[in-house]
Amino acid sequence: MKKRLSLTIMLLLVCITPMLAQIGDATEVTQTTVIEKGVGLGSVIAVVASWSRNQSILWAILHGILSWFYVIYYAITRSSKD
Repeated sequence: MKKRLSLTIMLLLVCITPMLAQIGDATEVTQTTVIEKGVGLGSVIAVVASWSRNQSILWAILHGILSWFYVIYYAITRSSKD
């Protein structure tokens, strides 16, 4: 019985401790970063569109750097067969 009581108390402490730790942080503002590192969606779309049009790795790299600017340009200037 004593072992069961101590196990229950330990389980209760394990469950309550994280909740008590969050009480002090309730007034702080939390900031979320959407994309911190890596390749963005605009870069991927630009590289794929550039590769399908030019089939050149150098142009694909350049257009990947330009990202959304090239995607918008591609959408405006593409022909009906692209």
